Order: sequence, then structure tokens, then C-alpha cells
Amino acid sequence: MPAWRRALFAFVFALAALAAGASSAMPRLLLDMRSGEVLFADEAGQPWHPASLTKLMTAYVTFEAIAAGRLTLDTPVIISERALAEPPAKIGLPVDTALTLENALYLLIVKSANDIAVAIAETVSGSVEDFVFEMNVTASALGMSASHFTNPNGLHDPDQVTTARDLAVLALSIRIRHPQYDALFATESVQLGKARLDSNNNLLTGFAGADGMKTGYVCSSGLNIVATATRQGRDLMAVVLGSASARERGEVAAQLLLSGFSGQISGSGRSVAAIANDGGAPTDMRPLICGKEAGDYVASRAEAYPYGLEGEPSFLSDKVASHVHAVSLLGRLRSVPLPRSRPLWAPEPPPSPTLDFPLPRPRPFLRGTL
Repeated sequence: MPAWRRALFAFVFALAALAAGASSAMPRLLLDMRSGEVLFADEAGQPWHPASLTKLMTAYVTFEAIAAGRLTLDTPVIISERALAEPPAKIGLPVDTALTLENALYLLIVKSANDIAVAIAETVSGSVEDFVFEMNVTASALGMSASHFTNPNGLHDPDQVTTARDLAVLALSIRIRHPQYDALFATESVQLGKARLDSNNNLLTGFAGADGMKTGYVCSSGLNIVATATRQGRDLMAVVLGSASARERGEVAAQLLLSGFSGQISGSGRSVAAIANDGGAPTDMRPLICGKEAGDYVASRAEAYPYGLEGEPSFLSDKVASHVHAVSLLGRLRSVPLPRSRPLWAPEPPPSPTLDFPLPRPRPFLRGTL
């Protein structure tokens, strides 16, 4: 679609699309990443199950460990029996298979591999339990006041909870403190041998300027996404939780971003840190997403928000080249020592996400992106 037609389409449909997206539970948040200003928020403080958006925290804790010199991108990550036992989505590498931490991070974010999340946790902290401890200490240091983690991969646990507001703070902290990993979150596919493992983030191939970050899904959360994009020198982030389908998730996120880039949503004048978390129990979407009501519920959501359905306009009509990262294995290792005691550390609070200067963008040093 030509740029002028896309802009006209956005002007006509954007506000109606926002209203339709609010027809049922769906926390949404749009912010300017350069200033931390909230451009749009709806139920952004509502407790929610993060699903695989948990892996953003897993990545962040790992980045902090690398920055502290505890390990490097070349550190071997070895698949344990506990890691292999994790349910899908997973890679399924045999026990004692090793790969570099860099390649493990690509599988964690792009493929959203649950087994790799556990293997990374064991490599960084010595055990999953100690890594989860670090996740929660880090969440507290970042000011994620409504977030609590019980595992590193997002498999459902009633006590694993966050909010759109907290996820935005986390994602913004990743971009501010660790911009050298931007290429990781912008990668659409991983090549492992003959297998090509694709991301579920359809903005990476359908929305010009999309450069991250992560999707997630369990029955109790619905379909979640943190999506980032850059256009004409502006960096925006959309957080959408509780979608009824992958189509709806991607279209709503893209529509929010497009509305921000086009200036239809001008901003609230407050920072993301100023959003209040609501407290209380997280919404449980399981009956609507996976229960007896699922068919009718998903159909009603499609009727209320038809964008992207066959014959309907879409916010994901751009043709964007895929970024592919090739992963290689190190073979089988059993003698590489892993840390076994909880490190005596406490993360320093990060810079405020309301910083009003441009984010640094050094050239990524990650290797192997094709």
C-alpha cells in the first residue's frame, strides 16, 4: 500500500480500531521510548499473566550478568535433564548438548524456547531457583511493583504476574541499558541445521520499521506482545495483552504504533513510571481462550475487530525482509563447571525510563546475523 493511502487509511480507521479493541479485556499501552511519555493507555495497570513475555526478564538478567563480568556471550550453555524436560515450545536438544550463550539467547527470544530458558537460568545462576530469585530482585530494582516471577520461561503459574506498565518499564530498560542487543530482538528467524525457526512476531515481516521485541501465549493470558518500531527518528513501543488470536494481537499492536507515528495520538504528558498498578488478582483468560466459551468468544472478537481478516484492511501490509540468525552447536560437553552458589549481589537501580535524551545506538556486536 502506498504511503499516502496508508496514512489515509490510518486516519479514517485508527480511532475506531482503538474502540473496537477495547470491546473486551485487553490491556494496551503505547509510549515514546525516547522520552518515556505515555501516548495511550488502557488497563495498563491491570494484573496479567505474562506468558513468554517472561523471557524479556530472563534476557535482561542475563545481559546484566554479562555486563558484570560473570559470563560472556561465548560461555557454553549446556542442556540439562531439567531443561530437556520442559514442555514445548522448545528446541529439544539432547542432554549435555552445548551452545554459546549468544546462540542460546537467539533461541530464547526468537523461538521462545522453554528448555533454553531453563538452560540459560542454570548457566547464569547455577540453578533455576537462584535465577528466579535474581529475576524478582531485578524486578524490584526496576520498579516493577506488580510483577512476580516463578520461572524463567513463562509457563503458566498462577503466581507469575505482571502488568502492561511493568512490561513497558522492563522493555524500556533493556533498550536503554543494553542497546547492543537490539539486533537480537529484531531477528525474525533462526536457522538451526536444516530447520528454520520463525518468530511469532508478525510485525517483523509486516510492519515497516518494526525492530522487536517478544510475544507470549498461555491459555490464562491470551496472546500477548511487546512490539517496538522506529520511523523517521521516533522510537515507539506498544504493549498488548489478552488478545484472542495472533491476528488480533499483531493488528492491534501495529495499529497502536501507526497511530502514534501518524500523530493521531499526541500523548498524555506523563511518564510510564507514573502509571499506577491496580493490584488484585490477575485476569484469567482460560475460560474464554481455551474453555467451552472459546469459539463464541473468539468469533465475537473477530467481528468487533476484523482488521487482517480475509477481505478486510490490515495494518500489517508492508513487505519487510527477514533477519535470520544462524545457530551452531558446540557438541556435547559435561565438564564445564557452572556456578553453584547464589551470587552476593544486588542490581543497581537503572536510569529512569523517563530520560529525555535519545537512546544510544552503538553498532550491535552480536555475530552471525545473515
